[in-house]
Amino acid sequence: MRPDISDGKQHSPSAAQEPSTLALLALGWLLADERRADRLLGLTGLDADALRTGLGDPAILAAVLGFLADHEPDLIDCAQSIDSSPEALIAAKESLSR
Repeated sequence: MRPDISDGKQHSPSAAQEPSTLALLALGWLLADERRADRLLGLTGLDADALRTGLGDPAILAAVLGFLADHEPDLIDCAQSIDSSPEALIAAKESLSR
């Protein structure tokens, strides 16, 4: 399958919708801003080590998306930034929470 190329970005449409991929993209977006990163760590009780070791853990990834879901402005900004939608991020959170 050939990746979709648009606006200089190369990505596979199906991979971009994978719950874990969306969560990792969202985590990268969160950590890019120091204030958001501090708020994530403070409100979730996670620390940097837990995030590093939990990158493959659905519960940790769901917690990241849950954090976004609890603050709509960040949810919307993140979705736009990672070329997704708020609904897709919420669906990913629900999928990872199972």
